[in-house]
Amino acid sequence: MSEPGGKGAPERLLSLDAYRGFVMLAMASAGLGIPQAAHLFPGHKVWQGLVFQLDHVAWVGCSFWDLIQPSFMFIVGVAMPFSFANRRERGDSWSRLFGHAVARSLILISLGIFLSSAWSKQTNFTFVNVLTQIGLGYTFVFLLLDRGPKTQFAAALAILAGYWVLFAAYPVPADQMDATRLGLGLPSNWEPLPGFAAHWEKNANVAAAFDGWFLNLFPQAGGKPFRYNDGGYATLNFVPSIATMLFGVLAGELLRSSWPKGVKLKTLLIAAALGIALGTLLGGTVCPIVKRIWTPSWVVYSTGWTCALLAGFYAIIEIAGFRKWSFPLVVVGANSIAMYVMAQSLLKSWVPGTLQIHLGWVWAGITGSELFGGPYGPIRQASAGLFVLWLICLWMYRQRIFIKI
Repeated sequence: MSEPGGKGAPERLLSLDAYRGFVMLAMASAGLGIPQAAHLFPGHKVWQGLVFQLDHVAWVGCSFWDLIQPSFMFIVGVAMPFSFANRRERGDSWSRLFGHAVARSLILISLGIFLSSAWSKQTNFTFVNVLTQIGLGYTFVFLLLDRGPKTQFAAALAILAGYWVLFAAYPVPADQMDATRLGLGLPSNWEPLPGFAAHWEKNANVAAAFDGWFLNLFPQAGGKPFRYNDGGYATLNFVPSIATMLFGVLAGELLRSSWPKGVKLKTLLIAAALGIALGTLLGGTVCPIVKRIWTPSWVVYSTGWTCALLAGFYAIIEIAGFRKWSFPLVVVGANSIAMYVMAQSLLKSWVPGTLQIHLGWVWAGITGSELFGGPYGPIRQASAGLFVLWLICLWMYRQRIFIKI
């Protein structure tokens, strides 16, 4: 545990903590129950528009929900130059910093597997959640810290180019419709990607083939061999996500620089515009924009949006000076690991159940209905659960308990 802002500690970038807190609250909110409630309004454009934004797209494209994971990984990259510089100032040697990076990688991978295995009868060896993905790439990103922006940018481009070649060189089924008949988890009405884009088809790509070999090196549930991931996610996603973190490192170095704040903001906005525009162009020509397999076009496109979000928080908090409003976000951002663990596994189902037991009768006495029942019950359930998790983060913040890895 550590205490940000203690005696002798460097000042934290409040806008980064607020951005991190926003991302973690979004992740923990489960869409505030809106997708579940929206089923009662099938023809309502506003409700259905919210449903689209609060869920992952099936394959090609992007919604707000798809930007949560790249934001988290981008933020990790942004924070690394600050952490590296602070430890250097404390006198830590490079070898000590490297050892910490390796240890952090191993802890993140282990924690990700542990959370994925919660309530299971055996260990669930999966490497596609955000913690394992960060852990797999973290040490590689560390090795490029303090190498200069040109080297970091070139490394990111080389990773994306090499990953594109890996997919493009992998043969696609002679008949794409065979993918459904081969039992790769595609529904009967699945529309195969046309032409060259078929190299990035769900569960019929090189990353899926790699997992068909790699994951079967580990014990599988029920003794059955691993065949495919239901969502199409792949272990090798960590390779292009290194580029996402490296772009975050570049943003972090920008924010650490002595440039005027206005120039920093302008640079972030230019990067955002270029990323979104170039990513869209690449998505229509080079390879489709697919978050679930972290295609190169997705990396560029999503980085544009993460730069835009960071620029927004930086402009409001660091430049305009509006800081007090961000406190609810900072409380979570300062304990992002704790929030992730609570929301993803340990308290995910326990909190709503406990609220129903102890407060359900009060709600029923006032409204005559169940606390989490009725058309808006899912919204009340998700909101109440999120508020409880936030209160835990608030208590930890006030007690100066900050869980770090």
